[in-house]
Amino acid sequence: QVQLVESGGGLVQPGGSLRLSCAASGSISSIGAMAWYRQAPEKQRELVARFTTGTFTNYADFVKGRFTIAKDTAKNTVYLQMNTLKPEDTAVYYCNAAIQTTTGWGSYWGQGTQVTVSS
Repeated sequence: QVQLVESGGGLVQPGGSLRLSCAASGSISSIGAMAWYRQAPEKQRELVARFTTGTFTNYADFVKGRFTIAKDTAKNTVYLQMNTLKPEDTAVYYCNAAIQTTTGWGSYWGQGTQVTVSS
């Protein structure tokens, strides 16, 4: 019923850039907080960036100055602009959103998109 679909991942060389997108679709009444997480092999999923209330944002220390989160509310889409990518940024990136449907609020996850930074 509700889906989050990420796109934009791929293979990029160190120092390169990628722009990830996450579009929500389905029977959506409203969308609250939206965020990006990532998970590398053998590691726990970690927060990358998120919108909290309104347009306020939080960033993980390891991406500050390099990544930017943005959203287009009208399109139910959140973006992650990733610049100056490093090999340690290699991970599966997931979007997450608080979404209201006719039955109430819930937390939803996308399937993830692979980002590989390697020369």
